[in-house]
Amino acid sequence: MNLRRHICAFLLGASFVGAHAQSATSAAPASLLSQALALSDGVQPQVVEWRRHIHQNPELAYQETGTAKYIAQALAGMPGLEVRTGIAGTGIKAVLRGAQPGPVVALRADMDALPVEERNDLPFKSTAKADWLGKPVAVSHVCGHDSHVAMLLGAAKVLSSLREQLAGTVVFIFQPAEEIGPGLGKSSGAMAMVREGVLDNPKVDVVLGQHISNQAPSGTIRYRPGPMLASIDVFNIKFKGTGGHGAAPWASNTPMLAAAETVLGLQNIVSHRLNPTIDGGQTIVTTGMLQSGNRFNVLPETAEIAGTIRALSTTNQKIAQEEIRRRATGIAASYGVQADVKIDSGDGYEVLVNDRDATLSLVGAFGAAAGGAAKVSQMPASMGSEDFGAFGSTGVPVVFWMLNASPMGEKDGPVNHSPLFQIDESAMRVGVRALTAATLSQLASARLQGR
Repeated sequence: MNLRRHICAFLLGASFVGAHAQSATSAAPASLLSQALALSDGVQPQVVEWRRHIHQNPELAYQETGTAKYIAQALAGMPGLEVRTGIAGTGIKAVLRGAQPGPVVALRADMDALPVEERNDLPFKSTAKADWLGKPVAVSHVCGHDSHVAMLLGAAKVLSSLREQLAGTVVFIFQPAEEIGPGLGKSSGAMAMVREGVLDNPKVDVVLGQHISNQAPSGTIRYRPGPMLASIDVFNIKFKGTGGHGAAPWASNTPMLAAAETVLGLQNIVSHRLNPTIDGGQTIVTTGMLQSGNRFNVLPETAEIAGTIRALSTTNQKIAQEEIRRRATGIAASYGVQADVKIDSGDGYEVLVNDRDATLSLVGAFGAAAGGAAKVSQMPASMGSEDFGAFGSTGVPVVFWMLNASPMGEKDGPVNHSPLFQIDESAMRVGVRALTAATLSQLASARLQGR
């Protein structure tokens, strides 16, 4: 592409996004948006209080009974909310019906914590313990779900106070078990709530959600149309042969060599079998475990490897699954041993694909929330995974974005899931503003009228 064409293409793209941003800003009446943003600023002290209580009292996936009770009590003090508890165990759905008919917009926050011991020196540091997979573990909110809940409660408080001015319905979803992951034989919290009808009665037109992150300056927002977060599969391959003595390897048929060669054989699946040029073509196949034997002079009769597939397209995900099965069984057969291949996709961890039109229509709302367009940017796709995509698997448009809250100024902070993860709490003000501004934008969206 020559320079002139490159500049023209850039300006065309900029004007396209700018048009979406302008329409998003003007979609909600200016006076209503101004009210909502001012109210969002006003609830910040309460949001901090909610967040610190939840942070100090974390609970693991499908164990969020205390958290759910605390949320229900907070919602009970907000006017106009119809609250239903016990969805998928501990999930909560609160419905706010505006004074006038209109679209139905859902907002979601996940509630569960992780089996990680927090190492931050905070006055509200978690010292909680729980049972996980039959073992006692420390528990903490090192993925930021405490802030997700607090910000959604803040948005519920703001929007419930504006109910008489709303044309449409808002559904607040407090979801369990985002962190359950594949491999345990349980559905993700999002999928479990979907199966129990959380998007019905009233029928939801769009689902919005945000995730806190430390990988950009505090108070900024990053978004992405289309594939944003990867699917995740966990593979486990068990090899079986015959063991023997290290002095006479010809007298045995150990599967150790087959396992080692399989690890190497999986490494070129991405480079030679997957098309990187398709939309969402990025894929990663990672082997994270190889176990076999326990003594230097004993050839083991078993070997095991395990790892993950992460993909931004279902096409490449399926090809990678097939290639792992084919290569593992083929290599095992060439060594005369057996391979038992299991691939667990979980239930609710598909590719998270943001609706393009809905995402771009919110750019202006994000700018209003963050305090200017300069604080909003498009992000590259991530190979991390989230069960928010389960809502999109129903055919309902979804939009998910990242709220940045690094406590280290312009520098990145410790990543999510680190025992040192913490946030700049002032960023939650922007998060509440983003949820309320995005909701008002979607309630006024011509695209959703009459869905």
